[in-house]
Amino acid sequence: MPITEMLAGNAERYGDKICLTEINPEQEEKQGKAWKELALVEAAHNIRYRKELTWRSFDEKANQFAHLLMERGVKRGDKVGILLMNCIEWLPVYFGVLKSGAIAVPINFRYSSDEIKYSLDLANVSVLVLGAEFIDRIHAIKNDIPGVGSLFFVGDDCPDFAERYVSLAASQPTHAPDITLSDEEDAAIYFSSGTTGKPKAILHSHRSLVMSCKVEQNHHSQTFSDVFLCIPPLYHTGAKMHWFGSLLTGGSAVLLRGVRPQWIIETVANERVTIVWLLVPWAQDILDAIESGEIDLANHDLSVWRLMHIGAQPVPTSLIRRWKKIFPNHQYDTNYGLSESCGPGAVHLGVENLHKVGAIGKAGCGWQTKIVDERGEAVRPGGVGELILRGDSVMNGYYKDPEATAATLKNGWLYTGDMACEDEDGFIFLVDRKKDVVITGGENIYPVQIEDFLRGCDKIKDAAVIGLADHRLGEVAAAIIETKPGVECSEEDIQQFCLQLPRYKRPHKIFFDSVPRNATGKIEKPKLREKYCGGSIVKQQIENEV
Repeated sequence: MPITEMLAGNAERYGDKICLTEINPEQEEKQGKAWKELALVEAAHNIRYRKELTWRSFDEKANQFAHLLMERGVKRGDKVGILLMNCIEWLPVYFGVLKSGAIAVPINFRYSSDEIKYSLDLANVSVLVLGAEFIDRIHAIKNDIPGVGSLFFVGDDCPDFAERYVSLAASQPTHAPDITLSDEEDAAIYFSSGTTGKPKAILHSHRSLVMSCKVEQNHHSQTFSDVFLCIPPLYHTGAKMHWFGSLLTGGSAVLLRGVRPQWIIETVANERVTIVWLLVPWAQDILDAIESGEIDLANHDLSVWRLMHIGAQPVPTSLIRRWKKIFPNHQYDTNYGLSESCGPGAVHLGVENLHKVGAIGKAGCGWQTKIVDERGEAVRPGGVGELILRGDSVMNGYYKDPEATAATLKNGWLYTGDMACEDEDGFIFLVDRKKDVVITGGENIYPVQIEDFLRGCDKIKDAAVIGLADHRLGEVAAAIIETKPGVECSEEDIQQFCLQLPRYKRPHKIFFDSVPRNATGKIEKPKLREKYCGGSIVKQQIENEV
């Protein structure tokens, strides 16, 4: 059953139920400030930047966009790019693409003009849907993307090089187009994070998307009554595939545009949210705001919030200990997955396994896992090897890149590039990215382990570890430390804390700086290597040692 049939079924069964709510507190604050400056205080208090959509309207809008695409000559298998910030239009556009038989191509909203052009060219995109935030970036390349025949604009003040999506789609029929889809057909292209080079175009089928719905609902027990808070960007598999649990059950979801702790807590309370998926930095910020007194939980009714889960990056055990101290009644889960596995859920901890926090868990619903050596053979119990996955949500391959596909998909297994080990109870622990391992004096150092340790220091907000060239040891570990706001912390404090580590694992260099993370929460280590491995400060330090 193609995933589009789930949407049609919800429209038929739950037509008038609100399924999506968009809340934009940043815009509300800006407009409220403007009204207050005009001395219209009452108006400022009444502003609510909130939009709602029912299941029936969602389905009809998707149908209308599908008809518009077909009217413009879009055929089965054509590629339609989506370059939007999270908004109420995002998912109807996505499903409209699928209903037309085309392939949806969500694009990272952080991309520069050149990166957008690269993605459009790589995926052979012929139609692009864009929002107001991207006018300048698209204008800069509009003459360099001849393959893009139509540009549809979502929002007001449509630029002269695009057409207004809302008015064009509104004139189309609301019934479903006469397109029959199969589970095996290509459905979407997602781009890899690009943390190790240029992003790759990851091709998924309808079967892959449907399996993600089933996995998410199985792991987190979504029901019709649940309300899911979606904060991460919808262009990425993570946020959307967690929302798929709501799609499967007909539940509601809230799209929150903003990550301030106060906004998150207020939205959970006001919208009666039951499930929240966070990235590690957001969870840390919420805890810091509560512990500092910036947020007073007594002012917010969070009684229906039952589950907080985290994915996209290793989760410090210290963070979850802090979370459970403040929210003792919350269920907790860790999610692991890749864009190549259609998002989270290939491995998960399970809400019943809080005693194993620190592990990513065991194989998820419908998934198989194995940890292998360089020859593809299973490692000994407790040994470190590469984690590989098998299941119905594995990608079809990298679009237009058979060489990379062959290197990643072998005998039906997806090679993740993540180094892992398994404990005596069968729980999998991430050790590090295969390419991030630091080899110092012949010993393998796994930065994730050191980063997790460092985050246990009460002065540290975040930490990243990279390898620096060393004339004697080959490489040494360097730690980039982001301290908590208002906290004094010296290099000596860090070195003293690290005395608990084996000598070879202790960072040889300490740098105090912010830790850059991408939109899905992954540390952007290429940026750190460029800054510190190639920077004059580090070069001088190494030269001095020589």
